[in-house]
Amino acid sequence: MASPSHVLPFLSPTGAASSVRVSPGRRAGLLRCAAAAGQAGFFTRLGRLIKEKAKSDVEKLFSGFSKTRENLSVVDELLTYWNLADTDRVLDELEEALLVSDFGPKISFKIVDTLREEIRDGKLKSGAEIKAALKRCILQLLTSKGGNSELNLGFRKPAVIMIVGVNGGGKTTSLGKLAHRFKNEGVKVLMAAGDTFRAAARDQLEVWAERTGSEIVIDNDKKAQPPAVLSQAVKRGKREGFDVVLCDTSGRLHTNYGLMEELVSCKKVIAKALPGAPNEILLVLDGTTGLNMLQQAREFNDVVGVTGFILTKLDGTARGGCVVSVVDELGIPVKFIGVGEGVEDLQPFDAEAFVEAIFP
Repeated sequence: MASPSHVLPFLSPTGAASSVRVSPGRRAGLLRCAAAAGQAGFFTRLGRLIKEKAKSDVEKLFSGFSKTRENLSVVDELLTYWNLADTDRVLDELEEALLVSDFGPKISFKIVDTLREEIRDGKLKSGAEIKAALKRCILQLLTSKGGNSELNLGFRKPAVIMIVGVNGGGKTTSLGKLAHRFKNEGVKVLMAAGDTFRAAARDQLEVWAERTGSEIVIDNDKKAQPPAVLSQAVKRGKREGFDVVLCDTSGRLHTNYGLMEELVSCKKVIAKALPGAPNEILLVLDGTTGLNMLQQAREFNDVVGVTGFILTKLDGTARGGCVVSVVDELGIPVKFIGVGEGVEDLQPFDAEAFVEAIFP
């Protein structure tokens, strides 16, 4: 006996309403495609919305980078009375200011050489034009090397974000602040307390779960390994229709290869529980360490494949140039920056707003 079919309406090329008869299997497939498209649209809008919020919070960026901006205030002093005869001296001092702000030798030399060439070619004829060219160079580095700084949340629920990093960098706090941003957009969030080696981390995450109105999966028997906790969380997220699962992991030094390999296990069990996950692996880096963070970033990226950075504690340092250094060195985008201790002070990264914030 032939299986029953269903009639689905559609528009003909002329715009006239018509219908087509499809089998139950074909109809289920069409509905699944429609659901997937709807979820993809949801996550695309969510990533873009969170990124756009950075532009409305530009004042926080200005206050967060006040020390870096103070460090770079010499730029205006150098360029206000610039004249062609002073070019070499001014550019040498400009290079020093960039180095002190942790732009890194390679970037600092590259920027200054570009400015010197444009001055020599007669393209820059005033201090104001040199400053504009300086900002343009930095913006180009961030946008050409860093790629898209929006969150890539995939096309189906739940989106899974894995947070990794060394102890003391602000990993668990960053996860909690990220949950706060998601909840403000009406997102259903599940946290996974994958840092099972440190009881304080689990307790801290439970506080964040309560504070943000998120659900949480914890190690109830006190013996479960991190991969097991994360697997359980992702399966629950899928089963109960959560929008986003935020996975905390144990802090580890990048030189401890045994613990670094455990991150690979965490990534594998997440992918097994939900093919295609995790959608993002965000490495939290302490901005106060400046260029010293680069070796950490290289090691984590080599082991687990980092998709984006969260740079924390930038409000307490004059080393804002490290943002540019890490992007230029690794070609991985900065997704968020920490510019204060408040719950709203984990800011989505916007290259244009950043450049404006670090220069007086």
